[in-house]
Parts: sequence; structure tokens; C-alpha cells
Amino acid sequence: MRVTNVASTRACAVCERTLLMGERSASFAPSEGADLVEVCPLCQELAIEAGWIKEGAPTTPTLDGGRHRRRKRNLVEFLGLTRASDEGALAHQEPILRRLSDGEVALLEAADLFNGSAYRRTVGGIAKSLGEPHASIVPLSGTSGELAVTVAWELSWYQYRVSPDSAQPVRLERRGHELDELEDGFKDWNAQVEDEGRLVPEIARI
Repeated sequence: MRVTNVASTRACAVCERTLLMGERSASFAPSEGADLVEVCPLCQELAIEAGWIKEGAPTTPTLDGGRHRRRKRNLVEFLGLTRASDEGALAHQEPILRRLSDGEVALLEAADLFNGSAYRRTVGGIAKSLGEPHASIVPLSGTSGELAVTVAWELSWYQYRVSPDSAQPVRLERRGHELDELEDGFKDWNAQVEDEGRLVPEIARI
């Protein structure tokens, strides 16, 4: 039987990159009891950090809390309360000299989760071709605590759903080509995209 390219097309569930013929992927369940999805070799560590369960692993994985420790450390760097390395830090900004509101803390946490995901590399790669994009972080209605991260250029846009308490905290929600397709609430550009796709919310320092 001849196997066609269409029949063998597979994609990574994390970065959504089409897997190459013969590329060795691994199967993960985003949560206990969920259907298995394929994850490429580059994203398997991210899937494990997000709490995804690898096929054949114990049904109750042991989490070391690394993601939560890293989130706390990065929030401290966002607030300018400690000295950080030049790579991926905001050391060039002045520290925040006031108490943040709950909403501002939520924006920082959403940016931190996005920056720790594979989508940061996707956005960084597109920005090298299309230039600096507009960006927004918008809390969604309801009590789930979810936020929408929108990154937009003149020719295309991507919207991600950030769910801090989910096993998959960041996922691609939808994408399009025309800015008119976006609701006005998502076009309140309150964030910047820096080097390598790093998302930084615009928060008054004082």
C-alpha cells in the first residue's frame, strides 16, 4: 500500500509544527484520562513541565513544582525586586515602586506563562519576518481566571488562551489575517513583544 503525504501528516500538539516523515514523537495525555496527542522531540520537556502525562508513565505524575517556582522568580524579575541575568530579564527597566492590583498581577502571570511556552518561539520567529507586532493581554469574562493573549501584525494575528490552573496553561485559540476580524476589546494594545518573542505587559512603574 502506498502511503501518501496527506495520510501521514502529523502535527505536534504543543508547537503545532508538522512532524517530518520518520520523526520520532511521543504520546502524551494533557490530563489524566484525556486522549493521547503527539509531541515532537523539541517540545517533550515543555509537555512534562506543563504536567502532561507521557504514555506509559504512572497515572499520577509527581510534580516537583518547578514551574511554580520559576513563575514566582520571573514575577520578581518583572517587579524589579532582584538583579537578573541579561538573557530574558527586564533589568533595563526601572522597578515598580507601588502595590500592584490583582488585575496587574494577573497580566504579569499570563505573560510569564506565555514566555515559558513554545509559542514564544513561534511569535519571535514571525516577528523576524514581519517586524514588531501589536500585543494585548485581556482577562476573559467569568470566574475561570483565563486571559487572552493577542499578537497581531498587519497581515496576520494569533490569539492564545492562558489558563493558569490548567494542565495546558497556554494554547492557540484562533488565528486570522485581518485585524477587523478581532473584537475591539482585544485591540487595546497593552503589551509589547521584545526580543525572541518575549511578551511584556505595559504597567506603570510608579
